[in-house]
Amino acid sequence: METQNKIALVTGGSRGLGKNAALKIASKGIGVILTYQSKKEEADATVNEIKALGVPAAAIQLNVGDTKTFDAFFSEVKSILKSVFHAEKFDFLINNAGIGIHASFADTTEEQFDALVNIHFKGAFFLTQKALPLLNDGSGIVNLSSGLARFATPGYAAYASMKGAMETLTKYQAKELGSRGIRSNIVAPGAIETDFGGGMVRDNDQINTAIAANTALGRVGLPDDIGGIVAFLCTEDARWINAQRIEASGGMFL
Repeated sequence: METQNKIALVTGGSRGLGKNAALKIASKGIGVILTYQSKKEEADATVNEIKALGVPAAAIQLNVGDTKTFDAFFSEVKSILKSVFHAEKFDFLINNAGIGIHASFADTTEEQFDALVNIHFKGAFFLTQKALPLLNDGSGIVNLSSGLARFATPGYAAYASMKGAMETLTKYQAKELGSRGIRSNIVAPGAIETDFGGGMVRDNDQINTAIAANTALGRVGLPDDIGGIVAFLCTEDARWINAQRIEASGGMFL
């Protein structure tokens, strides 16, 4: 019987960091199911890029901020596991999907707060919970945090608070799922040039220069700096890394 390829589910895998991670994961021979919220064309293009590497891939629509849709989502995951991957379960869950909201603590609205908590914390919490029956024993969870949970940059009080919550949750997942051999780690990127938060870091020269000046390696991060770390955590070489926060920021604000 041929050995079954491992499979990763990457939320928000059609663009930015998620797309980079999905491609890096696929380059290790791991099949990928990626989710997208609205841009089906982008998702399909990423699926085709992955298939071009000779690895099976599929895309499913998901709004991680709406927990009521999760049961239907996992029904779809089950049928795609069967039809595309000839599998019953998958091996890695990458909780990557997210939005950026920039607002001072004094000006943050309850609507902004709720949007952030639903996507970055509540959504990731319950999506992972509902994924448990479909995750193989000996598998892995990779959560995404931010350098902003370690250093404080005005304007991200709510966003960074959700990431702090995810960092704590990661340790609890590792502790409580360890009996199944499931590892949970969290990757904390520094400032990255993507369309995240309206492309602020990428498109604003002043911000870009200021961040580079406060980074030991003297530049702002790129998606390529992060995807490989997520992919590494999905390999056998990372089997003894558990409950860790891995910051990938080039040495920001040391």
